[in-house]
Amino acid sequence: MEKIPVAVIGLGRIASLLEDDPLREKPCTHAGAIAANPECSLAAGADTDGERRELFSERWNCPVYGDAETMLAEHRPRILHIATHPDSHAHYCRLAALHGTEICVCEKPLADTLGRSRAIAQLHNHRKIKIITNHERRYSEDYIQAKSLLDSRALGEPLSVKAVLYMGKTRRLLDVLWHDGTHLADAAMFLSGGVLKHERRTGTRLTEREGTAYLTGRLEPPPGAGDKVKPLPFLMEVGAGRDHIVFELEFSCSEGRLRIGNGIFEVWKSVPSPYAEGFRSLKKEREGFAGKTGYFSNMVADAVLCLRNPSLEPRSSAQDGIRVIEYLNSVQRWKQ
Repeated sequence: MEKIPVAVIGLGRIASLLEDDPLREKPCTHAGAIAANPECSLAAGADTDGERRELFSERWNCPVYGDAETMLAEHRPRILHIATHPDSHAHYCRLAALHGTEICVCEKPLADTLGRSRAIAQLHNHRKIKIITNHERRYSEDYIQAKSLLDSRALGEPLSVKAVLYMGKTRRLLDVLWHDGTHLADAAMFLSGGVLKHERRTGTRLTEREGTAYLTGRLEPPPGAGDKVKPLPFLMEVGAGRDHIVFELEFSCSEGRLRIGNGIFEVWKSVPSPYAEGFRSLKKEREGFAGKTGYFSNMVADAVLCLRNPSLEPRSSAQDGIRVIEYLNSVQRWKQ
């Protein structure tokens, strides 16, 4: 079978450069995952930065362009990965659709505004091009396993969700929320099956580079879910001033607890308490996730499946991307 031509626009860290990180699971970039997929061929890359073009061409042995439209016209990729700043995603999605690209993988957030996100989704809804939002936890085997555990009710009914996000000592909390909270908010929705709604913000203002903000909300059933998804209280803590990163979610359930995040996979179950007669305590039943998560490889595999079968919807869709931006917008607009 002829390989699928795939191209990349934006040749920076998440597109290619992070493959140089010796500690990350590989592949950990768009180009790395494309090159590793036996059904795909990395056809070309485009970036306005000459140094990035040179590095990309040397690593992946493919042609590079300073102009994305020229690349699309010459190579006609069937799948396009967009790893540029969010304010350009809508433009490149439209451009890809005009040049006959069938699948477009957008880095998160889907766009920088709700209006541009909806414009991208309209391309998908009108069958101009199929859109995948790279919310990578939806493709990560540890999160997939965690969702199966929660859905099976092995820990009882989920009752509340707590999220913690620390990503640097001096970054603005708002920037952390948009860059990394995007993944955290989507992961909460993926694992719970709910739609995240904001209610209240307390603590430090999001424009600050120190302190801690607390975002209170709820995970509501999506339209058409009926009684399958129960509303869940939600709390996210976003903080600066720490010399370490924390990205984690904790699901408190009627018969146990699940913690998952960067380097974290913990399952706790209720057992008769060894400390007090007639009570029950939580005992850690499992710690750690063995094996590769395949978070980037699985995303490219999903793009290939959606290309081979036009009736399939992506595991991480444009609508998923919009729901995150709706949440982030409501947090940002809320007045203390």
